[in-house]
Amino acid sequence: MSPGLVFFGTPDFAVPSLLALLGEGFDVAAVVTRPDKPQGRSRSNLIAPPVKTAALEAGLTVFQPDKPSDPEFMRAFRALAPNMGVVVAYGHILKPDLLAIPSFGVINVHASLLPKYRGAAPIQHALIDGAAETGISIMQLDVGMDTGPVLHQLAVPIPPEETGGELTARLAELGAEALVEAMQLLTSGSLTPKPQDNALATYAPKLTRELARIHWPAPAERTARMVRALDPKPGAWTTLEGGDVKLFGARVGTGSGEPGVVITTSPLTVGAGDGVVQIEEVQPSGKDRMPTEQWARGRGVEVGQRFE
Repeated sequence: MSPGLVFFGTPDFAVPSLLALLGEGFDVAAVVTRPDKPQGRSRSNLIAPPVKTAALEAGLTVFQPDKPSDPEFMRAFRALAPNMGVVVAYGHILKPDLLAIPSFGVINVHASLLPKYRGAAPIQHALIDGAAETGISIMQLDVGMDTGPVLHQLAVPIPPEETGGELTARLAELGAEALVEAMQLLTSGSLTPKPQDNALATYAPKLTRELARIHWPAPAERTARMVRALDPKPGAWTTLEGGDVKLFGARVGTGSGEPGVVITTSPLTVGAGDGVVQIEEVQPSGKDRMPTEQWARGRGVEVGQRFE
């Protein structure tokens, strides 16, 4: 199946998969990633995606179309005549005319045990839901949202109090392992695609600002899971006297209290729907992340104040 593999990916999560393919000797003809992202007040400082940095260090050709459907990129992609496409957290949906170009199709590394958690944020939603395990699915891309046949899966348990960042890092490495295994099986012709059972499908929608907002009347365990799931990004948030505050390092405490009301400040303990939640760190709007005790002293947080 060489030459002609084109890799689509953008964030840190995708880098281990790219490096694993190179390390195993697969011929990566080109890498496709998102455009550099402007940062800073003037928006003039461009930050390259992690996959671009890794690809250039490996001496690979890099494409950064605004959209993979752009005519100029489509011409370049056809000219490559790739045998296969590999997608790992690229950030764009690939349309049917692009999927049809590689002779062996396009496969995707998805961070869940499909058909569970189809969609943009499978890692975070698995943690929010309190799932006992998750894993990696290698699937063939089709026109649906993570609906294609599954080629290979690896499962792992989710330890108590694991954060979204920790689980993402683990699954990035597991994804690289599963991808290489699937590619080797595909090359030998010993892999049979398995259609997904749509009746068992669950969904993991994009993490919007509203979804990340804490609703204090919810059960304490779910609130704590949500805080951990969205750590470090985008961060679960609430407000205190009109100011946004992101919360990190949450666990269920002992006792009870009115939802949203501060019970103690050291440690910061807040009432929830059926108990209390203890918070280790906060990040007020425009500030750095800090321990709750430091914030409570500096901010003057008092028992009885209410998070909304």
